[in-house]
Amino acid sequence: MKTNLEEINRNIYDIKNKDEYDFKIQKGLTREIVEEISKQKNDPDWMREIRLKALDAYNKLELPTWGPDLSELNMSEIATYVRPKSKMTDSWEEVPEDIKNTFDKLGIPEAEKTYLAGVGAQYDSEVVYHSMKKELLEQGVIYTDMETAVRDYPEIVKEHFMKCVPIYDHKFVALHAAVWSGGSFVYVPKGIKLDFPLQSYFRLNSPESGQFEHTLIIVEEGASLHFIEGCSAPKYNKVNLHAGCVELYVKDNSYLRYSTIENWSKNMMNLNTKRAIVGKNAEVDWVSGSFGSKISMLYPMSILNGEGAKTEYTGISFAGKGQNLDTGFKVVHNAKNTSSVVNSKSISKNGGCATYRAQVLVNENAKNSKCSVSCESLMLDDISKSDTIPVNDIRTDDVEFSHEAKIGKISDKSIFYLMSRGLSEQDALGLIVRGFANPISKELPVEYAAEMNNLINLELEGAIG
Repeated sequence: MKTNLEEINRNIYDIKNKDEYDFKIQKGLTREIVEEISKQKNDPDWMREIRLKALDAYNKLELPTWGPDLSELNMSEIATYVRPKSKMTDSWEEVPEDIKNTFDKLGIPEAEKTYLAGVGAQYDSEVVYHSMKKELLEQGVIYTDMETAVRDYPEIVKEHFMKCVPIYDHKFVALHAAVWSGGSFVYVPKGIKLDFPLQSYFRLNSPESGQFEHTLIIVEEGASLHFIEGCSAPKYNKVNLHAGCVELYVKDNSYLRYSTIENWSKNMMNLNTKRAIVGKNAEVDWVSGSFGSKISMLYPMSILNGEGAKTEYTGISFAGKGQNLDTGFKVVHNAKNTSSVVNSKSISKNGGCATYRAQVLVNENAKNSKCSVSCESLMLDDISKSDTIPVNDIRTDDVEFSHEAKIGKISDKSIFYLMSRGLSEQDALGLIVRGFANPISKELPVEYAAEMNNLINLELEGAIG
């Protein structure tokens, strides 16, 4: 049975506004460019020094020698800072009409009204809207953009910025630290539990540019938070770059869920870095959906430093024609009685390449720890590719560890059975794929599960013959 799923119109996600801006840095990456970004952002001296140190690291570090081919990325063709014609505001009515219309169509203001405790919206390199419910402010919760945090909470930022993810970690972390702009800062005080999520949405509009937002979240002892990150961009003919960084500090007995739906366009190189440090009896859960992007290299990481710390990763990627999505998860068990659960799924079609790449490290002192890894890959045709590349480094015998991997084509028998019950071939395929993705979508809030299912439907639209 031949299945040919054509590429589809990405609908609202491909909205393009005119490339208008208040300021756009010249293309390339030099000391002068980094110093100009620092000047434009009115950085304190300590932040400027971090940027220049990171630029030096970027120039010394080599490109990864494994994973997708990054040779098409040419930093001399990328503008690393684009300031839109908008100041940050807490009123949607004050956001410029074209930018507001984009976020309206993406459903962000409506989600804020119905579901969220706070919202941040970034357009190109700057946050243009930020708001949080009054009762959270009264409880001491801080939720703002990173520039405001650098200015208003310098001691907290200095203590944590690029400490969870050091600038020498890899070349694109160094790049991020040199040119970062925008992003979110969240501080949840001891014992405060948020009943509703916070969400930041990152929208890249300007062609031949990069987005380098920094997200820093600190959840103090006994507190809890659900944070949602959304991303999208329209398609252009030239490469765009996303190299954000997420640093999560989950203190003793606290809980953080970090949910992401990434829907970049298929000219985007998504080279993001996300990491959490987890304290005693604390837990961080990651829920991740990766769609769009030409290339993704994305491996969230949990470092379980406290006894009894836990982490769970639930993720899905969908690679279509011309896409190479190299994703996975990393976990380090550094203490006794820690546990991790990894549940990863990938779908590939029309020659797309989906790779699960992961690392599990259980150190000698992580006695009585448990780790369970499951990765499943579904290929929808004969020309797609799926690989599983796990690295498991277990340094103690006192551990429970399991790894399970399944890779296979969609079953012709399953399609035939559903068609015999009255479904069209297209509907049968959609039902099977959505069923495969259901363990991930059910972990998302209902509005975002609906968005993920919509993205899957968009990827599956087309002719079958």
